[in-house]
Amino acid sequence: MQPIQYLASLLLGVCLLSACAPPATPATTTMTDETPLTPAVTTPEAAAASEAPMMTSAAITDSTVAAENADMADAQQSEQDATVTRPAWQQIALIDARSGSTFTLADFVGKTVFVEPFATWCSNCRQQLDNVQAAKAALGEDVVFVALSVEPNIGVDALARYADDAGFDLTFAAMPPELLQALAAQFGQTIANPPATPHFLIRPDGSTTDLATGIKSPEAIKAQIEAARG
Repeated sequence: MQPIQYLASLLLGVCLLSACAPPATPATTTMTDETPLTPAVTTPEAAAASEAPMMTSAAITDSTVAAENADMADAQQSEQDATVTRPAWQQIALIDARSGSTFTLADFVGKTVFVEPFATWCSNCRQQLDNVQAAKAALGEDVVFVALSVEPNIGVDALARYADDAGFDLTFAAMPPELLQALAAQFGQTIANPPATPHFLIRPDGSTTDLATGIKSPEAIKAQIEAARG
């Protein structure tokens, strides 16, 4: 009976130890507070500040495009002007009867030039030049009027007196023989017939109109010039 009592005592001791042991503490889970994300708030000032560089960039781009377009237009105009070959006679030297200075018809590049061959003894020429003078008064500085005497031996002093006596403020010069020959080759012999009042225009690009004849009214002369301006 002793072994049984010993076993009973051992079981009783285990039970007593279990009863006296402190209760197990459950594992605690640490909760971490998460800070909610705060959405970014854009103020009007911040929006304006962010848009300013974009607006500036757009303005610069527009200016650059405009400048490039202008350069392209100038280049195209230059190419167009370069395609017109000025005849050699536009380079022949002339002497301004009033000032005594030398010039050529090519000096007026970019302007419209009205050329009137004439003679001081020609009454038709005088009437035509009166009308040319009236037309000149109504036009701008981009039109030049040149009266070229076809008289072979006339001097600059005689031409200057003729212009001053008539009150003309056109440019007067004597036509050298080589210029008269070149104009006759291009326009025909009528260019050397003052009573027919021949005249033509040089466009801003150096090209010329056909030869016109007959006394024209100031309005008709202005219309010719406007057509040549283009």
